[in-house]
Amino acid sequence: MSPLLDIAVEHKLGSFTLDASFTSDGRLTALFGRSGSGKTSLVNVIGGLIRPQVGHVIVDGQVLVDTRRGIFVPKHRRRIGYVFQEARLFPHLTVRQNLLFGRWFTPKAETDGKDLPAVLDLLGIGHLLDRRPTGLSGGEKQRVAIGRALLARPRLLLMDEPLASLDEARKAEILPYIERLRDEMAIPIVYVSHSAAEVARLATTLAIVDQGAIKACGPTAEVMSRLDMARLPGAPEASSLLEAKVIGFDAEYGLTRLETRAGTLQVARAGLALGSTLRVRILASDVMVSLSPLDGISALNVLAGTVAEIGERSEAGAVDLRIDCNGEMIVARLTAKSVAALALKSGSPVYAVIKSVSIDAP
Repeated sequence: MSPLLDIAVEHKLGSFTLDASFTSDGRLTALFGRSGSGKTSLVNVIGGLIRPQVGHVIVDGQVLVDTRRGIFVPKHRRRIGYVFQEARLFPHLTVRQNLLFGRWFTPKAETDGKDLPAVLDLLGIGHLLDRRPTGLSGGEKQRVAIGRALLARPRLLLMDEPLASLDEARKAEILPYIERLRDEMAIPIVYVSHSAAEVARLATTLAIVDQGAIKACGPTAEVMSRLDMARLPGAPEASSLLEAKVIGFDAEYGLTRLETRAGTLQVARAGLALGSTLRVRILASDVMVSLSPLDGISALNVLAGTVAEIGERSEAGAVDLRIDCNGEMIVARLTAKSVAALALKSGSPVYAVIKSVSIDAP
């Protein structure tokens, strides 16, 4: 079975060379890298804004570019939605009119009149229909821009750092809607970001972009826990990404209990619903390692595991290692001296110790 996305392109832009290839079956594929790494150029190739000198772009079996065969589908015929950093709404039109503009790009045979109510419900923007863009918050503008793209019935949605221009409050407002879009719509998404927190929360597949090339691509938790990734310029710190379920609360101390495959965690996070699911991210630098269970310490989370991999010593004298906790990988960053003092090696039984306040549960 062919992958949903199959990209392999080479293109020279002045002194910069894009030479990137990856495949993905993920619902939301994140392109992550520092500014100037080539993320936006790659997205523009997929969207048809850049015609690559060599390579191919295939989306869900549809060949959009194949330089060897002379195929280049123009951008207006690709059925690809594009959401930019700025909403780029028409200021003289109402929200309803901005949304319906997307239908101009939908074949009449596919317009059934049911798409608008579905998009309004998905993005929570039904109450905004009669307002104009100048009266909307940044988060509301971006939701309208996403809705306009969806009403074009795209086969793929490109989102180029859609939250970059928003403050933290507006980001928190829009993230749940992007999660719904990922989970409820049968439209694959390519999402550009240089925010590790966004990627950890949203991406099902993660591609690391550096100097115009894809350095790694795979399931997000797997890529983020790779010990070699942290050495790339601009790469996120090695971390663990766990799927969790809310199983209880400690109201007296404001803690929430989470069930993960690695074990039960207590996190300092309120407002989560019993039975709900979420991802938690644990930075390698927030994990301590012990050879035996500990008593009389402030950390509330102690997970039993086995050392699965020990990375190379960095110039700063740090060593990253992966601990297998019932099939989940917990990454820890220790000093080389600590690794030697504990005589750690692959297969060593250990305990990962994690402070509740260190666990990022968005």
